[in-house]
Amino acid sequence: MLTRLSHASPIFAPGLWHPPGGGIDPGEQPVEALARELDEETGLTLLSARLLTARAYTATRLGISWHLVALFYAVEAAPGPLRVTEADGSTADVAWLALDELRDEAVRRERLSPAAVDGLRLLEEAAGGEGPRG
Repeated sequence: MLTRLSHASPIFAPGLWHPPGGGIDPGEQPVEALARELDEETGLTLLSARLLTARAYTATRLGISWHLVALFYAVEAAPGPLRVTEADGSTADVAWLALDELRDEAVRRERLSPAAVDGLRLLEEAAGGEGPRG
């Protein structure tokens, strides 16, 4: 499951597919932010989360240079329909995408954010290394 970035995305280009997530509000714990962002961007309720890894990214968009730290979790969510619940946010759409399509290197370069590419690598490693590395 990935979310499509909207024109309000401050960091990565609009139209790219990206893992659900976002910033941590002041005073908010990381898992609380994960639950909030999952609800806002997918309409799903977080049941459990296990931290897998962290990755750092740099990006420049609209003249602003960003340094980000992304936390990757394995999650269990309550079943339900996918829907973006946050109005005017950085998410335009949410969908389940076929892993076979996302293994293509051209698709990764043109349609996925760097965080989505790293998320796919984590899935491939957990499945025993299937698919190309890039």
